[in-house]
Amino acid sequence: MEAANRGAAEADGLSIGLTISLPFEEFNNDYVTPDLHFHFHYFFMRKFWFTYLAKAVVMMPGGFGTLDELFEILTLAQTRKMTKQIPIVLSGTSYWNEIIDFEKLVERGVIAASDLSLFYRSDDIDEAYAYIVRHLSGHEQEPGAVL
Repeated sequence: MEAANRGAAEADGLSIGLTISLPFEEFNNDYVTPDLHFHFHYFFMRKFWFTYLAKAVVMMPGGFGTLDELFEILTLAQTRKMTKQIPIVLSGTSYWNEIIDFEKLVERGVIAASDLSLFYRSDDIDEAYAYIVRHLSGHEQEPGAVL
């Protein structure tokens, strides 16, 4: 989270921080705009606000918390429980391909092949940015869109 906050701060932008109470981590991110730091006790409340406020999601390699957030967002997108469809980018293709075999989930019949269109994998920042812009400007068909 700090890298995104730092980028926003260096561009003279506002930067939001949604932190969680954990027994083994402390919040020490000087790049969050002070009035936009929100601290949560429960994961579900943080994920709700995280998803509610997001225009796009870029997932970087991470542990259980990252996987939890990714699958929550993918489930909401898959089941159309979000009122908006947000672009989801998985950055770190080799990591994601090694950790989650999405194609194997399709092969096993536990997700539909069309569910693979819920996210975009890329290691190229410009390519990921272009995907997000296309999606947000309406030039990318949203997964599950009813025409």
